[in-house]
Parts: sequence; structure tokens; C-alpha cells
Amino acid sequence: MAHIVAPSLLSADFAHLGEAVSMIDRSAAEWLHLDVMDGAFVPNISFGFPVIKAVRPLTKKILDVHLMIVKPDRFIPAFCEAGADRLTVHYEACTHLHRSIQAIKKEGMKAGVAINPHTPALLLEDVANDIDLVCLMSVNPGFGGQKFIPNTFRKLDALRELRQRLGANFLIEVDGGVSHANAKALIEGGADVLVAGNSVFSAGAPEKAIAELYAQ
Repeated sequence: MAHIVAPSLLSADFAHLGEAVSMIDRSAAEWLHLDVMDGAFVPNISFGFPVIKAVRPLTKKILDVHLMIVKPDRFIPAFCEAGADRLTVHYEACTHLHRSIQAIKKEGMKAGVAINPHTPALLLEDVANDIDLVCLMSVNPGFGGQKFIPNTFRKLDALRELRQRLGANFLIEVDGGVSHANAKALIEGGADVLVAGNSVFSAGAPEKAIAELYAQ
């Protein structure tokens, strides 16, 4: 399977949000990544339902919504209503992870689980066949523009092995510090989806930057 590029709206200029979404809609990117932060699970606050609802009619791309919030189960139906196609919750935020995954699927969305840099990939073994995506955090979540954590490559190996051993079908998404400098190595290491923030929105020609990530 060819890899997918998912530009992260968190790195866009919020004064020109509509233009940023339109640019992504024109680009080769297949997904649009939206980070929802609550200031509790992570030390930052981003955006929520109003922004997602505003973005939904502006693009035909898949909305890949990443919840960095406590007690995400409370809001699963609301994110579906807002327009999310894929909803990812954090392993570290879910007391009953299997229940959270099933609640996402019940709403008709694809279900993802994110793991922080300190969380071993093998902890997903018991839900591997229930999920559609694993979001491998390659920075500590909460802020854009952080430096990529090299240990991510070892965890990529572990996720690939887990998927093969269990016959699972989840996609492996890498989120944080993804750039043109490491994209090829990540793809070769098993990444199916690259979440790209600063490397897209800080580029002089964002659409070209997206195309170059696909050319890796």
C-alpha cells in the first residue's frame, strides 16, 4: 500500500484557516489531521467541535481526528456529528479501551489508538484486531514543532511485528517531527500514514511540500 500524507491543521495559520483547508483539499494529501487538546491530558488547548464543523464542508478529504483529551468517551457521538471520519483516542486516557473502540465503531467511524513515546507498542496486543489505526507519537503530545524522537523507529518495528503476528490490519501512523529528512526512513520502517505539520505549513510552497512527501 502506498503511504498517506495527513497535513496537521494545528500548524496552519488560524487567521487564514479556510485558505489552509482549501490548499489541502487541492493537494495530493488524502487525509486532514485535526488535533483536539483539552489542557488536561496535554499541556495545551487547541480546538474542538466548532472548528471541525467549519472544516467539514470545505473539504472532501478524510478528517482524521486525534483526541488528546481525558475521558474521550463522553464526546464520541459529538465528534461523529461534527464530521470526523476517523477518531483516535489515547491508550493512556482510556480506562476501558476496548469499550472506547467499540463506541467509536458504533458511530460509524474508523477507530484509532494513539500511544505516547513512553508507552510500549505491545500493550496494544489485546485490541490489535479491533482497531483500524495506531497513531505512534514520535514527540511528546501537546505542541507542534517538536524534535523527532529516534526511538520511534524501534517502536515501528514492534508494531509491524505485532501486526504480522496477529494478522491485524491496522494502519501505522507517525505523528510528530515528521519531515522530508526522515519521511523515507519512516516509510521504509513501516509507516503507512505520515502526519506532517510544520514541514508542510512552514514551507514556502505547501502543496509542493505535500507532493514531495509522497515522492519519498
